[in-house]
Amino acid sequence: MSKYQIKKTINSQYRWVLKATNGETLITSETYTTNQNCLNGIASSKISVSDKNFERKSSISGQPYFNQGANNYQVLGTSEMYSSIAARDNGIDSVKRNAPTATIEDLS
Repeated sequence: MSKYQIKKTINSQYRWVLKATNGETLITSETYTTNQNCLNGIASSKISVSDKNFERKSSISGQPYFNQGANNYQVLGTSEMYSSIAARDNGIDSVKRNAPTATIEDLS
């Protein structure tokens, strides 16, 4: 089963990572000042899964990646860099499928 993992950063903030069922990282959140705010970000990620919530982007070197945005257009998280547009689009589809039912594992 897919899961959100909450981790504490070096500067005592929090971030979540959405992992697919195979353990691959799908998306990594922005940082949050409190654990509760991090949980709120996860709740937003779980419901922000329509196509309008995903901004398809390319890095300076041309590698495709995406941002997931909340319904208020705030960036929730960023994907890894992908080798192709098709791979990036598969990553978006995986977030859409996995996020709503993912469990939460607090490692902070």
